[in-house]
Parts: sequence; structure tokens; C-alpha cells
Amino acid sequence: MQNLVLYRKYRPKLFSEVAGQETVIQTLTNSIARNLIGHGYLFSGAHGCGKTSVARLFAKAINCQNRKDGEFEPCDKCDSCLEINHGNSIDLIEIDAASNRGIDEIRELKEGIRFSPTKSKYKVFIIDEAHQLTKEAANALLKTLEEPPAHAVFILATTELHKMIATIVSRCQQFTFKKLKLPELVSRLEYILKQEKIKFEKQALELIAIKASGSVRDAEKLLDQAVSFTESGGVLKAETLQIILGVADKTAIFNFLEFLQTQKANLAFNLLSEMRFSGVDLKEFTKDLLEYLQEALFLKIEPTLESDLLLSLTNEEKEKLMALAKSSTEQELKFIIEKFMEAENKMKYASIIQLPLELAVVDVCFKNQ
Repeated sequence: MQNLVLYRKYRPKLFSEVAGQETVIQTLTNSIARNLIGHGYLFSGAHGCGKTSVARLFAKAINCQNRKDGEFEPCDKCDSCLEINHGNSIDLIEIDAASNRGIDEIRELKEGIRFSPTKSKYKVFIIDEAHQLTKEAANALLKTLEEPPAHAVFILATTELHKMIATIVSRCQQFTFKKLKLPELVSRLEYILKQEKIKFEKQALELIAIKASGSVRDAEKLLDQAVSFTESGGVLKAETLQIILGVADKTAIFNFLEFLQTQKANLAFNLLSEMRFSGVDLKEFTKDLLEYLQEALFLKIEPTLESDLLLSLTNEEKEKLMALAKSSTEQELKFIIEKFMEAENKMKYASIIQLPLELAVVDVCFKNQ
């Protein structure tokens, strides 16, 4: 286990360990406790939010050899549970539809369905990225979902629900997985670091959570990278994350916003140059800048707004953002946002990476001249 990356090492083994999906977990665990097991489930939601992990947990719970009536948690000790944990269960078949999306693969799956489980009560089929199945493969799967054998359970996972054909959706129990909020992600990362006995700055975890955009897997991957970069016995600091991610610190972002507001283009140019030569990824800086500008626009419209970004700011930083919102009109903020959105798009093709940003600064600082 010690050689596993963090997102695999701390993959939930019990329903109680799943973060941020309370509604989904309550519904699934109630059905397990009451032995109301369906034949088709559809898990949808953004990547890295736990769809596949919960699918494996569900398979483990319904096939657990020690689970008693009225219970829902797998024992995590019997042969069936251990085989699923180690990824070598014969009765749990996982298919990646991104690379096995054709009719031949589904026909092969249909052939295997006819046979009873080798050791377990149910033979569980997890089809990841199910929206990538071809039309022919999806229609073949549909016939199986209509009349499945009693021992078969299908769990389809997708990040693009709108691409699933309606007839398949209608034959499955549908569960929507949500992105985690910043406090939920930070809490998860704190738990992992405490288990690993690693000291940390909370600001570093907040930076990871913001960059992960609600994805547990992305957050844990970034954490793994940061832990590897930190010296043994050292403290995981926000500075470390800024180096790894190539992001500017909050001070640089607020200084840049101030230069735009006071129309000091020369200082904005100097700051861009300093960041570029210090290793800051200017594309990431632009993305962060737009998030702060978006927040300022929202605060202008609704001053009582609370968001993940605001939760990560100190009181002083919140006051600075509020001051920007109060001193600008909605149209001014909208104009700045549009200019830096254009710059972000042009940076993808620019031979001089900072030039689109510098042109945006000129447009904002000299718009009235």
C-alpha cells in the first residue's frame, strides 16, 4: 500500500469514507440494507467525483459474504471484499467504453452475462465513460438492460449524461454526483495528511482545492505531487504549491487588479514580466485573474455572496475584492473580463506568450483616451 499514489491508497473502502455525496450514498445504502437491488444504475457527474469508486463499493457491498440483513457496509475482510479491493474479482467486470466502445465488445459482454457468478451472488458490470459507446453497441446493451438475468447488475458511469441515449437512461436508476465544495475538499486533504503524519499550511490545501475545481481525484493527485516535492519531515506550504502549479500568489493578483483600476499600465507590464521570469504560468495567472474579476462582478450584483474563492481569502483580501466591486460599475467589470477572456484565447496561439495580456492591459488602462 505504501507504494500507491494517494488517490489510490485512500480510495474509499466503506460508504462512510465517501466525501461529499450524501444523497447518493444514502439512497444506495438504503437499497442495500433492504435488499432492493436493481439491475441498472447510471452514475453521472464531473470527473474525479467518485463515480467509479462508489460503483466498486456497491459491488463489494452486495457481494459481501459477511454482510447481514439490514446492514449496508461491506465487511472489507471476506474473500469477495478483498478480491475487489485488489482488483482481481472474477465477478466484477470493468469496461472502459472509451477504448472498448464497439459492438464486438458488447456482444462479448452479453455472452459472459449468461453465465452465473463464479463465487458471488451478483455478477457486476461497471461500464466507465458509457457515453462513448457507439450507437450499435448502445443498442446492443439496451437489449441486455431490458431483460437481464437475475444475477447481473449494470453500473454505467458517464461525465456527459446528455450524450447517453434516452432509452438506456430510462432503464437505469439515475444518480448525479456533484463536485465537492472547497471546505469538503480541504477536509478530505487534511484527513489524508494527518494519516500520512505530514504537517501542512491550510492555505496550501485551499490552493489545491481551488485548482482541483471540485474533483477529489485531481485534488489528491496535486497533493501527491506537493508531498513528493516537500522535504521529508518538512511542512507542506502554499509556496510549494505555487512553484508546482506555476501560479502567482494572491498578492500579485491583487496588485495587478489595482494597477488596472488606477490605470498604471507600466506597473502592470513590469509585474507580468517579473512573473514570467520567476516561472509563473501566465495562462494560469490569466485563469486566476478572471476568477477574481468574476467574483468582483458577482459581489457588485450581490454583496452577500459566498463562494469557494471567497472562503479561501483572508478578511483583508475580501475587503480588497469588495473595494474593487464597489469602485467599479457592472459595465466596467464586464469590459475588463471580456478583454482578458480574449487575451486568454489568443495566448493559445501567440508566439510571445505575454503579448495578448499586455494588449488587454492597454485596452483597459487607455479605454477613455
